[in-house]
Amino acid sequence: MPPLHPRRPWRIAFASAVSAVVLASVAGCGGPSPAWHAAPTPAAGTSTPAVGKSGPGFPTAAADATTPATTPTTARPSATGSPSPKSSGVAPLAGRIRPNVTYRGKATFYDAGDGGGACLFGPASDLMIGAMNQTDYESAKACGAYVLVKAANGNSVTVRITNLCPLPCAPGQIDLSPQAFAKLANRSLGEVPITWKLLSPSMSDTISIRYKVGSSQWWCGIQAIGHRNPVALLEVRTSSGWRQLPRPEYNYFISANGSGCGGPIRITDIYGEKLTISGIKLKPDVVQPTRVQFARH
Repeated sequence: MPPLHPRRPWRIAFASAVSAVVLASVAGCGGPSPAWHAAPTPAAGTSTPAVGKSGPGFPTAAADATTPATTPTTARPSATGSPSPKSSGVAPLAGRIRPNVTYRGKATFYDAGDGGGACLFGPASDLMIGAMNQTDYESAKACGAYVLVKAANGNSVTVRITNLCPLPCAPGQIDLSPQAFAKLANRSLGEVPITWKLLSPSMSDTISIRYKVGSSQWWCGIQAIGHRNPVALLEVRTSSGWRQLPRPEYNYFISANGSGCGGPIRITDIYGEKLTISGIKLKPDVVQPTRVQFARH
């Protein structure tokens, strides 16, 4: 078996370095992905839809529903939601990775360790995970996405994106954990051609929210964990209304001046479904479960 990919220590160092830098200063971190990135390559016979849009000025989903969630056996933050039409298949807030499109690339593998990575989700209970190439990672928009990966031999595996595969990883390439790669082919091959597509899987877990280490009323980073569909937007409630927060590559949405920290949070997936969550306490590095999950598509 060939040695594991030489880029792997970078990602471990990246996650650690980012955490340290953020604690010191976050105002200048992150930003949008470069405009010159090439589009992912759809497989033969697949049409390429128009590029998705996001951010201020783009139409949002309907107003939040007022029906309260069922009371659970243990107290959790309350939440309401406004699902988009399940049958439409439209994802107006999707970025480079869009539903109903099959992409082509290659699969490689890396030493995934405990499953942590650039998305900063922390250790993974399931090592069916992958690192998305930097182009399709798109400044953390791919974090938490589930993708079905298929090899030419007919083998397939579903993985969750938890990490970044930096250049020279090419558009369409996914760097898998050794366990996930072994579901496709013998690891002695080193790499195999693949096709892959976005999934909206069946799942029983609900979404959790976590504030980043160092968060306070003066600055905070907010992360959604365990979401079925990729998160497109995260907003916080302020005295002047909902404020959309930017998300740098380390997958926390940042309020650089502290506005909205500790208040209601609204997350929106790529399909436009909005979930408003209240009762999340400003406790750094504590995973706080909710009672809500995005709809399946």
